[in-house]
Amino acid sequence: MSENIKPIFDKMLSKQEKEKQLHQRAKCIWFTGLSGSGKSTLATLLEKKLFELNFATALLDGDNIRFGLNKDLGFSDEERIENIRRIAEVNKLFNDNGIITINTFVSPTNYIRSLAKEIIGNENFFLIYVNASIETCESRDVKGLYKKARKGEINDFTGISAPFEEPDDAQLIIDTNSESIENNLKTITEYILKEISL
Repeated sequence: MSENIKPIFDKMLSKQEKEKQLHQRAKCIWFTGLSGSGKSTLATLLEKKLFELNFATALLDGDNIRFGLNKDLGFSDEERIENIRRIAEVNKLFNDNGIITINTFVSPTNYIRSLAKEIIGNENFFLIYVNASIETCESRDVKGLYKKARKGEINDFTGISAPFEEPDDAQLIIDTNSESIENNLKTITEYILKEISL
């Protein structure tokens, strides 16, 4: 089967040509953190801010991806790895077409995050760790997931019955335990603009 696959990457317009037309550098902004830490809130606000500044972005959210592209995957170690592998390949496709990607995935281990970085490219991957304690996350548990996990109704729930490893290579660490959303968004935006402005 593989002998019948003939990629045409060499015939396509280059990433640099597309970036020039869009007046931006196509990078991957990857938010990691526990469920309830504030990843999606900050990512959606960042998307709106960059849109106002005329940047072309794509927001990839964990729940949205599992509702469609990865609806066939569960939460075993192997399935978590495959979930992130597919997402990373999607990021690479967007980046190669000049689009900035914003990602919100728990991505709980350093191995999983390093897999994404390897696929996307070290120079294009910017990791933001949204740091919030379990207590803070549980207090914001609008979906009721922590409550279910505590009762044993959800297996392999990160932070309760499955581990979360703090990143050892995050470019930014954002504290949502006490810092305001406005200040955190300002910090993220200022950092990201330096990376995506052409």
